Amino acid sequence: MSTSTYDGRAVINGQRVAALDGQTFDCISPVDGCLLTQVARCAQADVDAAVQAARHAFEDRRWSGLSPVARKRIMIKFADQLLAHAEELALMETLDMGKPIKYSRAVDVNSAANCIRWYGEAVDKIYDEIAPTASTALALITREPMGVVGVIVPWNYPMIMAAWKIAPALAVGNSVVLKPSEKSPLTALRLAELALEAGIPPGVFNVVPGYGPEAGSPVALHMDVDCIGFTGSTRVGKQIHVMAGQSNLKRAWTELGGKSPNIVFADCPDLDKAVEAAVGSIFFNQGESCNAPSRLFVEAVIQDKFLEKAVALAPQYLPANPLDPATIMGAIVDKTQMDTVLRYVESGKSEGASLLYGGEQALTQSGGCYVQPTIFAGVNPSMTICREEIFGPVLSVLSFTDTAEVVRQANASVYGLQAAVWTRDINKAHGVARALRAGTVHVNQYDEDDITVPFGGYKQSGVGRDKSLHAFDKYTETKTTWIRIDSPV
Repeated sequence: MSTSTYDGRAVINGQRVAALDGQTFDCISPVDGCLLTQVARCAQADVDAAVQAARHAFEDRRWSGLSPVARKRIMIKFADQLLAHAEELALMETLDMGKPIKYSRAVDVNSAANCIRWYGEAVDKIYDEIAPTASTALALITREPMGVVGVIVPWNYPMIMAAWKIAPALAVGNSVVLKPSEKSPLTALRLAELALEAGIPPGVFNVVPGYGPEAGSPVALHMDVDCIGFTGSTRVGKQIHVMAGQSNLKRAWTELGGKSPNIVFADCPDLDKAVEAAVGSIFFNQGESCNAPSRLFVEAVIQDKFLEKAVALAPQYLPANPLDPATIMGAIVDKTQMDTVLRYVESGKSEGASLLYGGEQALTQSGGCYVQPTIFAGVNPSMTICREEIFGPVLSVLSFTDTAEVVRQANASVYGLQAAVWTRDINKAHGVARALRAGTVHVNQYDEDDITVPFGGYKQSGVGRDKSLHAFDKYTETKTTWIRIDSPV
């Protein structure tokens, strides 16, 4: 594919610009290993320029000074722009990241547009407060935008992760500097163009592609960035919090890794549905999801039947060309991540887990990065594949006989993002759900979702919540204005 197909330049102050030092990096498609384009390799000077543009835009109130209803109208136009360019964005996402075009179009574009529209529509319906003080005072409690918000997003859901953060941040009047992953930067750059076309003023939404140490760290360390929203690995998330403290003590909101437990009891109301959810959820997006239910706990009396059904379903998820509308599992994002997944598979074998299906690189002749759907049984909690986030299509199956013990094992993780319980016993469902230390607990389903509910985790799965009205709390300051009243009567 021609390197002129996509524009890889940064978006700063409403303009497409090269990195100030002229540096670029290659954007390689995991679909076939071909070069898509060269992308601006932004560094400190570029981040400084983007932050300066964002600060100037905020201070002159070209965006922050608009009424909520005026920002709402523009945000809705922004969402409409995504849908108007849906085919373009979906193709870009698939070529850049490797996910099936079927999902890029139906899930990623639609979800991103819905998120932007929802926050636009919500912002003029959020009321401030008056405190219940004595009659001698009037205490106003108001929300104000923070100023310049830095956003760093991962490569697995580039549009959706960006939308979850930029939508509430922009809706309340902030300016944004977005650093997309170097593994999948293209749709973020296009989103900034579409925002401009919708009427978001220049300087309000800037995108600086580049590597983490060169572009991400300068955003997190910048003294004129007031807040940072980050989704990515727990390792990098910890660094983000340190950098926030080392700089100006900026607010840092992190959504990090997961090793989500999926618990299936023998009284599961629909075993076939539970199998389909367990298999489909771990193999969706090639397993590259922070909330993937990678630890499957199956009650011993139904384990053999469950595994038989799971292995029978696995071939449906054999990777294929992501550009084929029939494909439901595509390519791993790049060779580095593919090699990481395969190393985890080898560790599972060497530590004594039983490989029931997959475990090999696939479609080697394509030039792309593909891994077979993989199922391990006989896993115990001490194994590496059961403890560490793999971020690939690898399912670890454990057996249990005691409810208290399975809850203990499910919680025996540094992560606490999501979990699931399958049972027809309402008391067991509520009891186990309450006992699980996770930000979301699914009951008799997995990964059903809506923009109206918060997303985030406990423990080392991060702090703060994306989605829902709660996200507005991350990107606003709460101010009290105390007015003394001397009554004339």
